Amino acid sequence: MSSCGAPAGSPCRTGKGKVAVQYHTARFRLVPHLAKALSLPTPALRKPGSAWAELPRPAAAGAKPAGHVRIGYARASTVRQSLDTQLDSLEAAGVTRIFSEKISTRATSRPELDRAVALARELRASGVAVTLVVHEHKRLGRGLELAALAEQLRAAGIGLEFLAGELHGSHDPSGIVFTVLAALSGMEREYIRDRTLEGHESARTRGKAIGGAAVTDDAMLAVALHLREQNLSLRDIAARLVIAKGKKKGEHPSPATVLRMLREHDEKAAAAAVPADG
Repeated sequence: MSSCGAPAGSPCRTGKGKVAVQYHTARFRLVPHLAKALSLPTPALRKPGSAWAELPRPAAAGAKPAGHVRIGYARASTVRQSLDTQLDSLEAAGVTRIFSEKISTRATSRPELDRAVALARELRASGVAVTLVVHEHKRLGRGLELAALAEQLRAAGIGLEFLAGELHGSHDPSGIVFTVLAALSGMEREYIRDRTLEGHESARTRGKAIGGAAVTDDAMLAVALHLREQNLSLRDIAARLVIAKGKKKGEHPSPATVLRMLREHDEKAAAAAVPADG
């Protein structure tokens, strides 16, 4: 058995007496379904540094849920976007435990969502009915991401509720409607992307510029080429250049802008130096 001196039922302790991130699995050898476990993380309710609290006892087989817990999740794609609408919606719906983060839909890992699902699993394993509440289905993801998360929730017996959008209300994560919507949301992103690219290409054929206003010109290029001959760094070159027009007039261009300007000049010069096939 382990030499861990922590009281039975409490989190294991490190050599310095702090709450361990993981339990010492030797303490669970007498529990059949934990006997061969290689990793037993400390429950979120007993995270390192928190006060000890007794976990809900597992419900007997066939017993009705001991209660109902609703866990909220809110997400914005960028730092500039506000979470206020989602948070207000969740609070108005009576959700008191909310996980939120600002992270792109394309991110492969969403720490706060992982914590929300982990807590939901722990509570569900203790015999409590759990529902993950989200303002709108797009906050969870799209396409295969959404379908994969739905399968995780279904396997854990966790319900799902949306407060707005096409799937407003409570839903079975494994239901056919949810599965179809997950697939359509992934197709919607690809459709928007294709339409955007088509619009850009159409604008280019008509001679319209795409993106922000240009901050470089021939005069800036000439000065940049002269400074490069003096072996100055891109940062030093950028600090000596000044934007002559546009909204950024009077400001210095970024080193990335200088690099792009010089690279385009070098590519054009190299192409002009190659003799045409005769």
